[in-house]
Amino acid sequence: MGYMNCLIIAAGRGSRLSERGDSKPLIPLLGLPLIERVILTAKKVGLTEFIVVTGHNNEAVERQLTRFSVERNIRITSILNEEWEKDNGLSVLKAKKLLTENFILLMGDHLFDESLLVKLMGEKVADGEVVLAVDYSIETNGFVVDGDVTKVLVEEDRILDIGKNIEKYNAYDTGIFLCSPAIFEALEEGSGNGSTSLTEGMKVLAKKGKAKALDIKDGYWVDVDEEATYRLAEGKLLSTLKKPADGPISRHL
Repeated sequence: MGYMNCLIIAAGRGSRLSERGDSKPLIPLLGLPLIERVILTAKKVGLTEFIVVTGHNNEAVERQLTRFSVERNIRITSILNEEWEKDNGLSVLKAKKLLTENFILLMGDHLFDESLLVKLMGEKVADGEVVLAVDYSIETNGFVVDGDVTKVLVEEDRILDIGKNIEKYNAYDTGIFLCSPAIFEALEEGSGNGSTSLTEGMKVLAKKGKAKALDIKDGYWVDVDEEATYRLAEGKLLSTLKKPADGPISRHL
């Protein structure tokens, strides 16, 4: 598993969390910036090469990533997406030339249980496929803001439809993907339909029967997109502390 690259999208502004900082990837959660939490979780399960796509306030984000890379001895490549205010799939396409084999795709503001990644990395990806980790606990997930989450319709292990506004769905999109390079072709094809979003790229794959869903079961994830979910993530991380004497929180979470 250690060979696999990890692409992280961290280009957005995060306007709904602007009171906590000007750059969303650098907003601290219990003392550690969001982007660093995501990278450290992925590193725990054996990912060793990281590509981070920056955008808003890119110079500050890249400075921090360089410092973090040296401190933690982690290989991180930064790429700038000048069109960061447009569809998020453009950030993925920026890494096309660097990713010729299967890779993990993560969002820079989605925190998650490392067990999700372990399960995802154990999946087999057929040619032309992309696997999305999905959450079927749509009735009981207390970490989701329903109007903002991307919804997924799955039958057996195939994604039939995906989007924020679809009427029929049975799962949530966690923003955690195992991709083959087919994702790039799908995003390019989706742009021909007028959208270069990840959702549109997944719709393209779904129509071809190439979008696969992986059930996260009781795994934890949260999209830290506004104050409410920030507080939920904070509470969840605090609850994972084994004992108060463990020392600085940021070192253990």
